Order: sequence, then structure tokens, then C-alpha cells
Amino acid sequence: MSHENEAKITNEDRGPLDLTLLTEQYRAELKKYQDREALYIQTENQLQGSKLIAMEMASSASKLFRKNQELMKEIDRLNEEIQLLEMQIKK
Repeated sequence: MSHENEAKITNEDRGPLDLTLLTEQYRAELKKYQDREALYIQTENQLQGSKLIAMEMASSASKLFRKNQELMKEIDRLNEEIQLLEMQIKK
């Protein structure tokens, strides 16, 4: 038997119900779905990480604000003490 007599099946020769064609289409669709799902999971993880970072930054900013307020009060107290000492020195 010669090679010329062998039939070659192409995509055009297969009908819409051909099992190999359906399998290939299914695999292609499955791959697209898996890629979309992986992208979704990656995006969700980045979002959650960003939320945690934002919460930590807000907490740090709040702590720094409170510390700044405490230091401002301490500066005011020390300024008053300096004024009292200066008044005592002038006497």
C-alpha cells in the first residue's frame, strides 16, 4: 500500500460531533477557564495583601499621630518649665 492511498483527516473533514474535535475544543476552553481562574486568584491575593498593607499603614499612622500629640504636650510642658526657670533667674 502506498502513502498516496492513505486518507489524511483535516479539521475541515471533521464534523461538529467528531469526538476528537470536541475534545480539542473542550481542552482549549478548559485552558482558557484555568487561565482566567488563575488570574482571578492572583488578583484576589494581591487585593487582600494590599488591604492588609493599608490597614497596617493606617494603624501605624494612628500610632504616630498619638505619639506626636504626646510629644507636643511634652514640648509645651517643657516650654512652660523653661519660662518658670527664666522667671526665677530674673528674680
